[in-house]
Amino acid sequence: MASDEQITAEIDKLEAERSELRRRESNEDPTLDADRTRLEAIQIELDRLWDLRRQRQALRDAGEDPDRAEERSGDTVERYWQ
Repeated sequence: MASDEQITAEIDKLEAERSELRRRESNEDPTLDADRTRLEAIQIELDRLWDLRRQRQALRDAGEDPDRAEERSGDTVERYWQ
């Protein structure tokens, strides 16, 4: 099970990559299609990681073991927004 610090580090890494891709997108870089695909994948992974962090915090707040939190699939977390 990933720790809160590991989850946060992965979120930070993905946020930095997303920022770089968006910068390139705004400069009309020729790799735009691949960048869009990667941006979509990053967004799903970020949603999954944020969901996991929220689960861990909710368990901690309830006096439970945060390691009981389970990663949910991209399909599951993406349905939250529909």
